[in-house]
Amino acid sequence: RGAMRPLTEDETRLVFEKLAKYMGRSIKELIDRPKDPHCFRLQKDRVYYVSEGVMRQATSVGRDALASLGVCFGKFTHHGNFHLHITCLDFIAQFAQHKVWMKPSSEMSFLYGNHVLKAGLGRISESTPQGQGVVVYNMAGVPLGFGVAARSTLDCRKAAPTDIVVLHQADIGMYLRDEERHPASAL
Repeated sequence: RGAMRPLTEDETRLVFEKLAKYMGRSIKELIDRPKDPHCFRLQKDRVYYVSEGVMRQATSVGRDALASLGVCFGKFTHHGNFHLHITCLDFIAQFAQHKVWMKPSSEMSFLYGNHVLKAGLGRISESTPQGQGVVVYNMAGVPLGFGVAARSTLDCRKAAPTDIVVLHQADIGMYLRDEERHPASAL
């Protein structure tokens, strides 16, 4: 029941489709790491990104004693959809195809879970299409979270200051906001 297992073909497809929105073809870089191969594993609807070496060592730990292994990338909902968690931000940010940089005056708003408005937009990657997954950075290049582009790069240039340009999905402020409901170990 609670044992960690490999993903089925359908589960793998859903996870990769979601990651591809943010990383494009760079998903391959996550798995095919010559020095330290990794894989995805499922435990209680949560998908973990695990080093194969660590996974082999974990076989010596009893299934009941193992709480989790690796980095939680997201979870499957009751309806079978896959949602990314903020815990995968560092990996998505490494390979992000499309990026958004926020002005310092708007960072806190995003970190409280609000969408990014045109007024808070510092820069956006060239040729970002509408509906594309984007990683949100501050102007110093620190990843703050991720979302979905509500407007293309071209449309952002014509947008009014109060128009939403990025729909909020997750941000690093979630660690603090959700700590009571979801301890960091469960994110």
